[in-house]
Amino acid sequence: MSDLYTLTEQAIDGLALDLELVDVERAPLGLLRVTIDKEGGVTIDDCEQVSRLLSRIFEVEDIDYNRLEVGSPGVDRPLRTVADFKRFIGQRVQIRFRVARDSHKVFTGILEVEPEAVPEELAAQADGELNPIFSLVVEDKKNTQTLVFAYSEVEKAKLDPVLDFRKGKKK
Repeated sequence: MSDLYTLTEQAIDGLALDLELVDVERAPLGLLRVTIDKEGGVTIDDCEQVSRLLSRIFEVEDIDYNRLEVGSPGVDRPLRTVADFKRFIGQRVQIRFRVARDSHKVFTGILEVEPEAVPEELAAQADGELNPIFSLVVEDKKNTQTLVFAYSEVEKAKLDPVLDFRKGKKK
């Protein structure tokens, strides 16, 4: 699957549309789902161009699939890379940590960067990869707390925007 991801990523990079590959997923019944994103959002034309390109490349590379679906990640976009975390600073996110904190693993709050509070031992992982420090400002009915964490502590994360469909409607 990583080869398929790499092949897809290289193809999309070649389009020069500032698109980012978010995910490549094999779904049941031969469905190959490709999720793309870009600053300002993905258009139908972006999806169409990527679909046409990938159809040709997958045929040449003999990738087995019955149907190709290219789309945007939606409002609850997953955050998988350090670049994703940096891009969405200031946004409301939901984070699942690898190890529980205060008997909870899942927290929702505003993602912030934590440059001053970086303990030196957390700044880089043993393999030399950068392991940036972020914080999550979590508010509940009683209080506000700030969780400081290293990127490597995150098991899973996604955007978690508050959607108000009543906005602009007259009462």
